[in-house]
Amino acid sequence: MAKGYWITFYRSISDPAALAAYGKLAGPAIIANGGRFLARGEAMKAYEQGIARRATVTEFDSLEQAVAAHDSPAYQEALKALGNTCERDVRIVGGVD
Repeated sequence: MAKGYWITFYRSISDPAALAAYGKLAGPAIIANGGRFLARGEAMKAYEQGIARRATVTEFDSLEQAVAAHDSPAYQEALKALGNTCERDVRIVGGVD
């Protein structure tokens, strides 16, 4: 079974305090659902049309587990804390077997 990867790219952050509140809820919700953070933070370098902003890569044992983590009540609460304060691009993709 292929692993699942949850990749998030932030395009803009208008309220850092809301992002911090989201992080306090989102991190534990993701970890509780089997997520392992592989990378997160400000981009060191961006190429092509990339924006040098915050990005995260989280690994799960399966695609289904990644989707379940996103759809979990605890993560949905984190999204409420974030509100519309960030423009993000979120993808869940399968790993290469």
